[in-house]
Amino acid sequence: MNTHTTNSVQRILRLPIVKSLTGCSRSSIYLKISKGIFPKPIHLGERSIGWLESEIVAWIEQRIEVSRQLRK
Repeated sequence: MNTHTTNSVQRILRLPIVKSLTGCSRSSIYLKISKGIFPKPIHLGERSIGWLESEIVAWIEQRIEVSRQLRK
């Protein structure tokens, strides 16, 4: 999947920001990744990872949509 477009810049978010945006703990994030229900991180170096902002935003929007559907 190519997420790069000509006029967009992808931002890479580190774990503290991902936790803040999603409201999920570190262990919850990694559990969701292992279950395939959270975006996988990208490797930035030997001991460094991050997440694409666009994928985190899409995940949050999906959670909002699911939540709203359950309330109907």
